[in-house]
Order: sequence, then C-alpha cells, then structure tokens
Amino acid sequence: MTNLTFGGPFGPPDLTVGVGARRGVTADEVIALVADALLDGGLRPARVARLATLDARTDEPGLVAAAARLGVPLRGYAAEALAAVEVPHGSEAVRAAVGTGSVAEAAALAGGGVLLVGKRRAAAGTATCAVACAVARSSADGTSGDCSRAHRGQNVRAGGRQHGQAGPDADAPSPQGTYGGSAVRRTAEQAVDAHDLRHHGDAEVLDLADGLVDLAVNVRGGTPPAWLRDRIAASLTGLAAYPDGRRARAAVAARHGVPVERVLLTAGAAEAFVLLARALPVRRPVVVHPQFTEPEAALRDAGHEVRRVLLRPEDGFRLDPDAVPDDADLVVVGNPTNPTSVLHPAETLAALARPGRVLVVDEAFMDAVPGEPEALAGDVDVPGLVVLRSLTKTWGLAGLRVGYALGEPRVIAALERAQPLWPVSTPALAAAEACMAPAALAEADAAARSMCAHRAHLLAGLAEFDEVEVVRAAEGPFVLVRTARACAVRARLRTYGFAVRRGDTFPGLDGEWLRLAVRDRATTNRFLQALDLAVTATAA
Repeated sequence: MTNLTFGGPFGPPDLTVGVGARRGVTADEVIALVADALLDGGLRPARVARLATLDARTDEPGLVAAAARLGVPLRGYAAEALAAVEVPHGSEAVRAAVGTGSVAEAAALAGGGVLLVGKRRAAAGTATCAVACAVARSSADGTSGDCSRAHRGQNVRAGGRQHGQAGPDADAPSPQGTYGGSAVRRTAEQAVDAHDLRHHGDAEVLDLADGLVDLAVNVRGGTPPAWLRDRIAASLTGLAAYPDGRRARAAVAARHGVPVERVLLTAGAAEAFVLLARALPVRRPVVVHPQFTEPEAALRDAGHEVRRVLLRPEDGFRLDPDAVPDDADLVVVGNPTNPTSVLHPAETLAALARPGRVLVVDEAFMDAVPGEPEALAGDVDVPGLVVLRSLTKTWGLAGLRVGYALGEPRVIAALERAQPLWPVSTPALAAAEACMAPAALAEADAAARSMCAHRAHLLAGLAEFDEVEVVRAAEGPFVLVRTARACAVRARLRTYGFAVRRGDTFPGLDGEWLRLAVRDRATTNRFLQALDLAVTATAA
C-alpha cells in the first residue's frame, strides 16, 4: 500500500471536505457519506477543518446541520470560482449544469491543497444519490493555491474505488521508548506532536441541536437539580458585592474534616492545575497517563518539560508505584482515572509520597464512587499531598466553574498567592456551600449507587460484542473501550445520533479507543443497538 505523506494525524485540522448536494439532502446522509470517505482515506474526523460547497447551497438545512454536527464551518464558493478548478473525476452532465465537472472535488480543492479522496457518492439507491463528497488537505497557509494542478502526481481514492492507494492509517502513533521498563518517557516536543492535549469531550457535542445523545461528556444527566438551581439563583441578589468565600471554604473544610487553612476554592479543577504549574518551584514533574490531559498542558504552558509514566492496557491500567521516577518532585495522577475509569487503592497512591515531592491526586470523579473508599481527600498524614475535587461532574456545574484543592497549608498558601483577586464568583460559592450539606452528600451517594447499576448494564451489553474490548475494572461514571477502526465507528455513531469521546488524544492510547459516559438503561439500550450497526457497517 503506497503511503501518502499528507501531514501528521495529530496535527491541527487541515482537511476540507467538498460536498455537492441536491435540495432536501439530510444531515444524516451527508455525515454518513463523509464518514465513509474519511474511512476510505484512512483519515480522522477530527482532522476536518471545514465543509465546502457551492454558495447557492450554503443555506441548505441538511448541509448546515451536518457542519454543525461536525463542529466545523460551512464555506461556499461561487460557481465561477469552482469552474476554474481542474478536477480529476468530473462529469460532463454536472459541468453543463453548474460549470464544474464536480462540485465536491472543486470545493475541496478551491482553497488549494492536495486531493486525498476523490468524488464519491452514496451507494446507488441510497437517498436517491442526493450527495457527493471529496476530501482534500488544505494548503499550509489556507489561501488559494495552484488548484488546477494540486491533485497531480498524488495517489487518490475516488468513487469508493482505488486510484493508487491512500496509504495505511497514518493516524497510528509512532513507536515510543520505554522508561523504567513499564513506563514511557518522551520529550516535550514529541509529546505535543503526538496528542492533542487541549481536546476534551465537550468538543464532541458543541452543537446538540440535531438531537445527538451525549455520551462524550462525563456530567451526570438531569443536573443541576432544582434545589441547587434555586440556591444559585438566590445568590444573584448579592452580585453587587465582591465575592466572599469564607462560608464556602468553611463548608468544604467541615465536609472533609480539615482546617480551613488546608482548603483553596478554585474556578474549577482546571484552574488548580494552572496554579500548581505556575506557583510551585518544581523542576522534574511527572504525569501518570492515560489521564485527564489538562495537568500536562498547564505544566507545558508554564515552561516545564514533563515526563510521562504510561500505564499499560495489559496491566489493566493499574499503577505500579515503582514506575514513577524517584527524582520526580511533582507527580500527578487521577483517581478514579479519566479515561480508564480505574480506581487505584489509596495506599498505592500514598506510596508515591516522598520528602520534597508534591503528590497531586485528581479526585474529580471520586464522589461518583459510592462511599468513596479510596479517597485521600481529608488525609493529613501523607506528606506533600494535594487533592483536587470538582463539583462539575456530579452536580452538572461545568458552566459555573467551581472546585477546590486540599493540601498542606504552605502549599495552599502558595497556590492562593498565584490566584487573581476574587477568582470564584458569588453563584459558584453558593453552589459549593450548598453541595457540602449532609442532604446533598446523601443525594450524591445515592446518584453514585444508581450510576453503578447503569454502568453494570452497559458493561453487560458491551460484553456481547466480540469486536469490542472493555476495561472492565471501571469504577467511574464512564467506560473505556477498544475496537478496530474506532474513528470510523465514532463517526458512524454520530449518524445514528450518539456522540462518544475519542481516546487517541490521551497519551498512552491510540486511535482504537473510545470513552463512553454511563447513562440510564433506556439510553444504553438505544446506544448498544447503534453500536451494533456502527461496528457492522465499518467492518463491512
């Protein structure tokens, strides 16, 4: 198979998908064809930067909805501009109608670049062949190039038949060296090139107007509850005053049984990662992966070179403390870990503590574990321990930005000095105080127990798939799965109405992994049916 050198799979979005469509085409028809074209070319949906078409079609509801569902803009070109673009697989009938032999190929190439997947249509008899598409890699500067010659000398797949070959899946990550026999160390430059650390689940569901079911974001459904919304709304009468966090801070301290000097309220756990990266004089930080990528991104933004310890799927993604280098002065690990959903024993994590080391344990999902048996929040005996908590997941407060850090007073004081004035808003403080109340804690525990039952149902359904491998030690409100051609399965699931989280942006995972949020039984049943269709379609 000839390999096309069309740029790194983990780089920024650089693909233009040209679309030619009749009036009345649906978003599902467009998405399905685009997914097939990307699959045929060995390309990731995340590389798509835009859809492009004839400007007279940019108001077509199906195209508008398809672009919104993919989270990309829809660009239109005048018929004269498309007519000036030479296309390799044109039709004289189309040329007579609109001036170009292929709207799809001309629109894909109109900004310059290289044609990777030539014109293809929906299968005969499907939706009356209402749509065609083609895929091109955009020119480096995004401006018009020598479009008429852009495709020459390249291997292009066209019409679902092989014209040359599009090459193997260049998205597979490059081989990585090992560190300590069971972990991996890479340089900052290699790491940034390999994984999109800034990609998060919300990117999969930026527009749910077309009814996509969200299995990509790990926020509990049906939240925030009415009583919490009322508490937040009541705080709005005090917006004229500057925020006063003393009551919320005291409530957090009481909930975990620690002095208030060990508590810092933050604008979500994400702010805490930034504070840790900028306020502490660390020299040799280590991040245990796969896990939430924001800690490493924050460290790199602050100028640190980050070493990685990669947990292996053959070990069930379980942590071996000996894999962490002894000279690390900052270690970051999640528990339960996003995206693996593995819950590490508290004693295993405590074994990572060392004199002169800050041990950061991200417990953003710990309140989704009934009874929180492995929690370190509130532990004052582990030296250098900092525990991070978030109210985002269980209480549905992602838009409010509220979380907190627990740790030694000297570390908390250093983080607080790095904060701007009044970092947490009055409504967020009201929410934090409310969620620490005994009744709220009881509700959270009940929700966690209900989630466990729903997760068991999901795991049982996934076990029926020979094509799907599951990390069965899941203890969080999400499940990590591996399946061949996962990027194509993910794209196909969108056409069936489900958004799931891609796994390849997490260091230690590749393009075969997907993360699935746990939902109620009825939603899970519909998803399992869609997954069956998606796996079957992509295998075929």
